[in-house]
Amino acid sequence: MSSTQSERLRELLEPLVSSQGLDLEEIAVDAVGRKRVLRVVVDSDTGADLDRIADVSRALSAKLDETDAMGGGEYTLEVGTPGAERPLTEHRHYVRATGRLVSFRLTAGDELVARILRVDDEGLDLEVPGVKGRKATARRLAFGDIGRARVQVEFNRKDDKTDTNDATGATGANDKHDETEEEA
Repeated sequence: MSSTQSERLRELLEPLVSSQGLDLEEIAVDAVGRKRVLRVVVDSDTGADLDRIADVSRALSAKLDETDAMGGGEYTLEVGTPGAERPLTEHRHYVRATGRLVSFRLTAGDELVARILRVDDEGLDLEVPGVKGRKATARRLAFGDIGRARVQVEFNRKDDKTDTNDATGATGANDKHDETEEEA
């Protein structure tokens, strides 16, 4: 997708996404055979459930139908959230990852895996897991020292806390909600 088309789509779609209480994280147009696929990735501090995704998808589809932003050919609109092992590129991503295990590649070339405890304007307070029976250690990491960061999937976290709070007081990423009991 050209930067002009990308910029035009972002300008068109971002206000609609924001009006739904979500952040527009990514836009991509890919060719799939003769058709094109417009992928829109959205997220928020509180997450995006299927109802919110459906609402924003309908709003984006209606807006795209009334404009020529995608040109005259056929295309498919896919709206979703970032994947489980999402890269962290914005300050808000780090805040949302509070309590999560993250793999860092530092600008000095070192690699580090640590849990984000707190986020402020300058950087992160981390807990580096102990190795071979050693205790975990605290570490401060400035944003300028981070080359790349990616959330890690944890399947068997032993100290899983369902009520972790980040520095803003928002509920953390480990909250669980069971919707199966809500059906009547």
